[in-house]
Amino acid sequence: MQNIPGVSPSRIFKISIYSYKVQSTITSRVVNTMIQSKVENKAKHAQNLVFDVQIPKGAFIHNFTMNINGITFTSSIREKSAARQQYAQARAKGKAAGIIRSSALDMENFKAELNVPGGMKVQFEIHYQEMMRRKLGSYEYVIPLQPGRLAKHLEVDVRIIEPQGLRYLHVPNSLGDHFAGITTISKGEKKAHVSFKPTVAQQRKCPTCSATAVDGDFVVMYDVHRETKAGELEIFNGYFIHYFAPDNLDPLPKNILFVIDVSGSMWGLKMKQTIEAMKTILGDLRPDDHFSIVDFNHNVRTWRDDLVAATAPQKEDAKKYIQEIQPNGGTNINEALLRAIFILKEASNLGMLDPNSVSMIIFVSDGDPTVGELKLTKIQKNVKQNIPEDVSLFSLGIGFDVDYDFLDRLAHENHGMAQRIFGNQETSSQMKKFYNQVSTPLLKKVEFNYPQGSVLDVTQNSFDTYFGGSEIVVAGKVDADNVQLLQSIITATSSNAELVLETLADVEGLDDFLKKEPHADPKFTEKLWAYLTINQLLAERNLAPTAALKRNLTRSILQMSLDHHIVTPFTAMLIENPERNERMLADSPQDQKRGCCPGTLGVASNGLNKSIPSWAKSTPTTEQLLNVLKAPTVATRITSVDNDPHFIIHLLKSQENICFNIDSEPGKILNLVSDPDSGIVINGQLTGAKKRENEKLSTYFGKIGFYFKNKGLKVEISTEMITLKDGSYSTALSWSDTGSIIRKRLLVSVKKDRRVTITMDTEMSFVVLLHRVWKNHPVNVDFLGIYIPPTNRFSPSAHGLIGQFMSEPEVHIYSERPGRDPEKPEATMEVKGHKLTVTSGLQKDYRTDQVFGTNVHCWFVHNCGKGFIDGHYKDYLVPHLYSFLKNP
Repeated sequence: MQNIPGVSPSRIFKISIYSYKVQSTITSRVVNTMIQSKVENKAKHAQNLVFDVQIPKGAFIHNFTMNINGITFTSSIREKSAARQQYAQARAKGKAAGIIRSSALDMENFKAELNVPGGMKVQFEIHYQEMMRRKLGSYEYVIPLQPGRLAKHLEVDVRIIEPQGLRYLHVPNSLGDHFAGITTISKGEKKAHVSFKPTVAQQRKCPTCSATAVDGDFVVMYDVHRETKAGELEIFNGYFIHYFAPDNLDPLPKNILFVIDVSGSMWGLKMKQTIEAMKTILGDLRPDDHFSIVDFNHNVRTWRDDLVAATAPQKEDAKKYIQEIQPNGGTNINEALLRAIFILKEASNLGMLDPNSVSMIIFVSDGDPTVGELKLTKIQKNVKQNIPEDVSLFSLGIGFDVDYDFLDRLAHENHGMAQRIFGNQETSSQMKKFYNQVSTPLLKKVEFNYPQGSVLDVTQNSFDTYFGGSEIVVAGKVDADNVQLLQSIITATSSNAELVLETLADVEGLDDFLKKEPHADPKFTEKLWAYLTINQLLAERNLAPTAALKRNLTRSILQMSLDHHIVTPFTAMLIENPERNERMLADSPQDQKRGCCPGTLGVASNGLNKSIPSWAKSTPTTEQLLNVLKAPTVATRITSVDNDPHFIIHLLKSQENICFNIDSEPGKILNLVSDPDSGIVINGQLTGAKKRENEKLSTYFGKIGFYFKNKGLKVEISTEMITLKDGSYSTALSWSDTGSIIRKRLLVSVKKDRRVTITMDTEMSFVVLLHRVWKNHPVNVDFLGIYIPPTNRFSPSAHGLIGQFMSEPEVHIYSERPGRDPEKPEATMEVKGHKLTVTSGLQKDYRTDQVFGTNVHCWFVHNCGKGFIDGHYKDYLVPHLYSFLKNP
């Protein structure tokens, strides 16, 4: 995706994408992808150009280049501390161009942002590799295609080479009917070519539109022929790969315990989507399956104390039970999992389980334990000591702030796998997709006999049970001594017989085919072996019981990463010009939280609250070192007040950010939102710094009050505590704890020492950030910031310093010109009948980085917003923390 952060619409049209190309080669399910974007700044002034690419989780970046006006910056992979040291040396000499970082959601984001002078051209190019995994009976290759604007040349080119032969190839119309008939497909017996080249006219949303309709995923699906149940063995260039995916086997019966978190943080959309998914999942249970449900908050409940057969009446009763769940309270993970394990063990001891059945626990949670056993290592130990060896545990983490590392370790230690999904409209479909992936066991035990040093695809099949539609992949080195071992025997126990399967390889035929195919990757077997080996080492390191073993595994991962030129958690990418006197660093923070084996560049979110809606997540920051590379823009624009106090008003229609400051006195209370029709008031009380600086006393919000009149609820947030009042009822939460309160469908969630999220009827939400300073600081004090999303629907009568902009005024910004400060251009803004001189500048969004913030471009209105806000700022002073604004 090519986006232009912090640039007004009047300037955006001067950014031109000359070309946007994606070229992919798939050789026996090993994918090499290149994404290239050529961009030109046609304006006379400098602008920020962003190369923002989504990369699949599990992919390894191995090359990145930039060509800036004919000068090419190339990359090399270094040990992380060495790369940082070289970068620091360049920075000390003033020769550091900047830092590139990425973020992790369902995909990984690689982002580079450059400040490009007018008339200059830039070419970005990134290369990454991944292994395709078979799910639900097919391979699916997904290319996020979001160029952001019309491209003179737009091309997706995918070549597939499969020695086993292509059974079918399908390219769904995933980008919409707008592009029906544009994709061309050429399919042979063992290779195929897919091409997507829409013209500029075909890219347009409408014949006269300047916006692009290319915005979504380009998807290629296929499967290969499987003549034997033993799978496919490929030996090439000194390495072998064995793909094992038997078909036409009947599913085994399963014994399944659903363990569902129903604590307060699951309230709202997450619980609604979970209930919807569970109803579908329960309906899909087969008659020979057995199941029960454990739901937990600070207490643990069971729908049935024993496993019951999945008959139609039992499934309907379970659906009714799920539907009536009302989330509240804390999170007792330890007791919930032990209860599920106990139910399965009792059923086994009583002889209730079919000896050919498969037992599993599906654990769904969005947070850390807050009740009972709180130590994650202790919970892991308790589960490991009690769970039977033939039971698999699968973890689903919901939300941005879930401790995915913990869930991943919990699953991998107990023959399962984990997946993170996000608390949004897609939660239900993601849950169902995950369940479908793990709920079709075909073989209960799969045993391999391969040469020493062979590796299994641990990210997909680290468990003993083989699930239908998936695939087990093993890779290793081949030499003269062990080639005979590759005529291996796989013993698999199914529901009705023991299968002894032999595999043979037509080595010479494979050699001849691949050497004659110009698009085949000659190193695909080696790359897959390296890919699987690094993933396996990362998994082993994640579970290493001693520090010494962890160090040894780290050294092995590092050496493999350097040998095969790929970015892992222990390497960084150094990007340099030909003279090596300008450097950039592609890196991730040292405190990054990772899953088991993602293998790509990444930066973890700084602990976004599990109850925070999607708008509250912003793009992670990058260090602003020089003007060449600036911090990434915030992904979701919102209106906010933070710092001393700086107002950022985001106008949805014009896609502009307008900023102003309010200079008032400590103790004064400012009305932010006053909406008498909705019965909502938000006010902020100012507190002063400890002393003046430059003859000015800075003021901050030290207290923020919310009044929900129709509910009779008041919420007071100070830098000391959070209080909810309902008439004479009052309850408080401390900033030193993570917790939540629900009253009259108002959820107040606290993330320890970071933020409070208020959600009303799942329709409105607000976030208040806490800024702590050193208690002995001579000047600064603790203060609060408030963030309000544009999706909140206030009534037309809403007013206040923020509320008046819920009904957006017409804004026209023009006549941009140099300002007094060369770095801050000026412009004329017409709004509300006024012509104002505004200044281009940067303000801070602290949603992700509460220390340094993320830069947000805005047009600054001087004199406390005069001319932009109605009246004078003193008109917004109110007597009490819960007062409505009078006569706005």
